[in-house]
Amino acid sequence: MNDITTDDTPESGAPTRCGFVAIVGRPNVGKSTLMNRILGQKISITSRRPQTTRHQVMGVKTEADTQTIYVDTPGIHIMQKDRNRAINAFMNQAATQALRDIDCVVFIVDRTKWTSEDDVVLEKLSHVQAPVIVAVNKVDWIEDRSKLMAWLAELEKRRNFAAIVPISARHGTNVEALEAEVAKHLPQNVHFFPEDQVTDRSQRFLAAELVREKVMRQLGDELPYQMTVEVEQFRDEGHIIHIHALMLVERDGQKKILIGEGGDRIKKIGQEARLEMERAFDCKVMLKLWVKVKRGWSDDARALKSLGYDLD
Repeated sequence: MNDITTDDTPESGAPTRCGFVAIVGRPNVGKSTLMNRILGQKISITSRRPQTTRHQVMGVKTEADTQTIYVDTPGIHIMQKDRNRAINAFMNQAATQALRDIDCVVFIVDRTKWTSEDDVVLEKLSHVQAPVIVAVNKVDWIEDRSKLMAWLAELEKRRNFAAIVPISARHGTNVEALEAEVAKHLPQNVHFFPEDQVTDRSQRFLAAELVREKVMRQLGDELPYQMTVEVEQFRDEGHIIHIHALMLVERDGQKKILIGEGGDRIKKIGQEARLEMERAFDCKVMLKLWVKVKRGWSDDARALKSLGYDLD
């Protein structure tokens, strides 16, 4: 735990502001992309597959007297009978938990596409006292601007939102305007984190997430969601980091897919993950990957907790 400073007035004489901002929405609307854009570096992994984010991931941005603590969350989704697994329940709980004790909410919607899962998110937000800002993402894909304007007017009827801001998280369009809206709702407070800290997550956690990202990006629909990554060894020698990671699947067929013909798939996953880690950690990385079958892990609460899926 980082020590918290008690002086809430910087050298400029202005009082400091600090607050928590939950980024919520249904799966695959761009929550992680937005946080990475705001922070200027990758903290949350991304892919085109829904439910890539499984944990709460905190990102800290400090500018002058203002520190904004963003909490990226798993996509809130409707539980399906054919995938009513413990891991799906965990993701929904993680997203809902992030709405407690926060100062502001950024609710992301995907262009003019409103689904029943957006209704679920909106219903959960009805119990939140903090101001809610809607970020209408991917507006660069909307060619007819009149449709966008009509949709913004429609959103105004759904709730008394603090603001509605059209953005493109991928390209950074209007993201600064969104940040300015968020800043209006941050309370006067001490800064909870050092100025140079950007996340509460460890390098070990990020290493596991980067491996999982490469798997999801490369294999697409070939591999079901029942795959996770456990870092068994993380040894930092200063100039080089040695990482041993285990990719867990539930069936032998999934193991074969991950390894690939003659080991070509696991080799490519390892190469891409290692390069990404070297950029993130700014040093050389030696990465070794293995695949292991652990049957039923995604629907076993005890197994999930042992693998780091723990709301505590």
